[in-house]
Amino acid sequence: MSIVLGAIADDFTGATDLANNLVRAGMRCIQTIGVPDHDLDADDVDAVVVALKSRSCPAEQAVNDSLTALAWLQAQGARQIFFKYCSTFDSTPRGNIGPVADALLERLWATQQEQVKGEQTVMVPAFPVNGRTVYQGHLFVGDRLLNDSGMQHHPLNPMRDADLVRVLAQQTPHPVGLLAHATLDQGAEAAQAHLAELRRKGIRHVICDTLDENDLTVLAETLVDLALVTGGSGLGQTLPEVYRRRGWLAPVANAGQLAPSSGAALVLSGSCSRATLGQVEHFLTSHEGFALDPLTLADSDTQIEEALAFARARLDETTPVLIYASASPEQVEQAQQRLGAAQAGELVERAMARLARELVGTGVGRLVVAGGETSGAVVSGLGVTELRIGEQIDPGVPWTQTQVAGRDAPLSLALKSGNFGGVDFFTRAFAALGQGATS
Repeated sequence: MSIVLGAIADDFTGATDLANNLVRAGMRCIQTIGVPDHDLDADDVDAVVVALKSRSCPAEQAVNDSLTALAWLQAQGARQIFFKYCSTFDSTPRGNIGPVADALLERLWATQQEQVKGEQTVMVPAFPVNGRTVYQGHLFVGDRLLNDSGMQHHPLNPMRDADLVRVLAQQTPHPVGLLAHATLDQGAEAAQAHLAELRRKGIRHVICDTLDENDLTVLAETLVDLALVTGGSGLGQTLPEVYRRRGWLAPVANAGQLAPSSGAALVLSGSCSRATLGQVEHFLTSHEGFALDPLTLADSDTQIEEALAFARARLDETTPVLIYASASPEQVEQAQQRLGAAQAGELVERAMARLARELVGTGVGRLVVAGGETSGAVVSGLGVTELRIGEQIDPGVPWTQTQVAGRDAPLSLALKSGNFGGVDFFTRAFAALGQGATS
């Protein structure tokens, strides 16, 4: 079979974020965990999002993993390739956004030159509905520049510069340009002409201003013929309609329909973002939770055993339970100073993976996970290889379903990026499934 869109996402929640928007726009979507070792065998799929764990790994590994994903997606007949990264452009001066985009573009250029509109791609990280916008190449989170939004304290990829042209220029040897809002406001034809002029000047990467949903609509029309587009999940809202107008995609009813949910409700939270910290605080005003501490986890597995006992004594069909390692920037810094950033993160991820595996094995059927790294650890721990994407809970976060060993009914799973969701997300997510948990 052939698919219309093949996406490569650099983390698990980012993959789900994009898949969610594709489903809401009428594309039937599967998310894979890593690159499958077999061809896609479903005939009711329009898009596939391959979730990698390549945002914070060494650039060479990110490039190799992404090229492997590209080869698989090309084998499935993908008409267009989408490299998905976070709407806050999480990266370092060494990458990984620039190196991966360069490698994907070069491979596409080498393998299908007759189909590629020049060796150029675009960067569209904006997701206006979630407050991520770009103006004059500068990324805003709400009304704050990126470097004043809390992202400057990110434990793995602190973002201290909002000028994306400047940020990306540090990650690639190729020129970086800008598609400014004044041009975009003139429509797709003017935007395409500007991209063509930049291409003639040798500009390989183009940051795109985006202020609202209308800009995303214009960008979808502008970019539909590019072999490779890159960005956040915002474009997933508008590309499907352009595909339909091209005749590439048939209308589908209930693209996000899932099976009925069942089982106990659990939240595992490893994110330390401002949004998740607020969600944890809100949840604890009316529900119970158990806090994990990396410094304690470093000594023994005793705290994991205590968390398991805490959860098993409280899990039922109606009341969700929270286990969290979410902590303030000061607490995170203290743990990282004692243990090192990598070890502190690995300890939490290992604990969350074990908790998910054992608690799903003893009755959890509805699971919310907060944080990209935590989500990656959990799905790996559960042996999940594929997710069917369902309906949205909050912008960027859908419910999904998957089969796991030892459980007859599908597991309902929500993977939440740390920065996403309203303050009552943890309780409202379960209510959205139609049973249990009210705020």
